Amino acid sequence: MLAAAARDTERVALGTAVLLPALRHPLLLAQQLATLDRLSEGRLIAGMGGGFPNAATRAQFEAVGVGFARRTSRMEESIDAMRQLWSGRQVSYRGEHFAFEDVRIAPAPHRPGGPPVWLAGGGGAALRRVSRIADGWLPYPPAATTYAQEREVIRAAGEQGATPRGVTPALYATLCLDEDPGRARHRMRASIERYYGAPLEFVAAVQALFAGTARQAAAWLAEYVAAGARHLVIRLATDDHDAGLEEFADRVLPLLRGESDR
Repeated sequence: MLAAAARDTERVALGTAVLLPALRHPLLLAQQLATLDRLSEGRLIAGMGGGFPNAATRAQFEAVGVGFARRTSRMEESIDAMRQLWSGRQVSYRGEHFAFEDVRIAPAPHRPGGPPVWLAGGGGAALRRVSRIADGWLPYPPAATTYAQEREVIRAAGEQGATPRGVTPALYATLCLDEDPGRARHRMRASIERYYGAPLEFVAAVQALFAGTARQAAAWLAEYVAAGARHLVIRLATDDHDAGLEEFADRVLPLLRGESDR
């Protein structure tokens, strides 16, 4: 799908929100992402995560024979191996999870060093990991105050590191727009519970979700912008995504830009 989008677009960033590198071998994933980066002429963002600790994610790991308990170290090792492969040089690698000798991938990524890697996650260990190895941060905290606090943790940890890193602060948020807030909430519930197989209240406790009017949505998103978010990834809880994108672009974005300029 991303390959088709890379061919048919010219300016938009293309990304994954998020893939689990621990489920894949870094040789194959590095080549796939390098090819996408070349097809898009450097517009790819590689959003990655360790995997949410629930039964569905555990089942995915079990199905491919990968130990769930070691998923985080496997992810970190995979990112390290892929960045070496994206150098365009012949690479040998030996770690706890992966090992290979004298490998060069082709084609090389469009951007030297490959696409930026954005990591999901919140909490102490995840935030320190972001500051240590990521190019961007793609969380979905349900409150803008939490976003501001965690962004400060990343900033402080990055300054204390041996090599200070600039991390793009992003946000992954789900919106359901309707001029009737009650109807928006009903549609959000149907969409979220169908997607996750879990009650809306459970998902809303850990994810940034908003249901309401376009003006209310712009004001809600502006709180995250004020907290430091600089790249917004918006998922729309709708059955008609073409119409939903048009509505967001026409009715929310102008208001959001106005809120952000204040």
